[in-house]
Amino acid sequence: MSLIEWLPLATVCLLGAMSPGPSLAVVLSHTLRDGQHSGYATALSHGVGVGLYGLITVAGLAALLTGSPLFFSSLQLAGAAYLIYLGIKSLRVESGYLESHDSENAGGRSSAMLDGFLVAFLNPKLAVFMLALFSQFLSVDTDWRQRWTMVATVGTLDALWYSVVVMIVSR
Repeated sequence: MSLIEWLPLATVCLLGAMSPGPSLAVVLSHTLRDGQHSGYATALSHGVGVGLYGLITVAGLAALLTGSPLFFSSLQLAGAAYLIYLGIKSLRVESGYLESHDSENAGGRSSAMLDGFLVAFLNPKLAVFMLALFSQFLSVDTDWRQRWTMVATVGTLDALWYSVVVMIVSR
């Protein structure tokens, strides 16, 4: 994949990552509540979730997922339930917790990693986005290096963007 071919892909991926939504809320929540390390854990695991969707897409499975109304609806419901769970969890945080958190809490990082990954992976709109985006770059004869470049681009740029958010917020 040449630089001229890659730049539009990278631009769209970065703009997609920068759009506010539940992913940003989860990254901010873990950063502010549990510290910088948890924020980075959330950002990186979110990038892994996005990259996994990229891999699923280039493997051709996303077309099957979005083509199955039952599976797509189930994924939507699971995602909605998880977002509700995260909302309730954030409302239950004790008022004094922010002052007494331990940023080196390994349990906090484990929870942050799980939340980051699941917010990405339980979002069926991501499969639709990847299909729409990757269809502009894939053809039957696209080699594995170009496919891998696309997968690495979406996951890496997502993780980098949210890592920048963590860095800014934790200063």
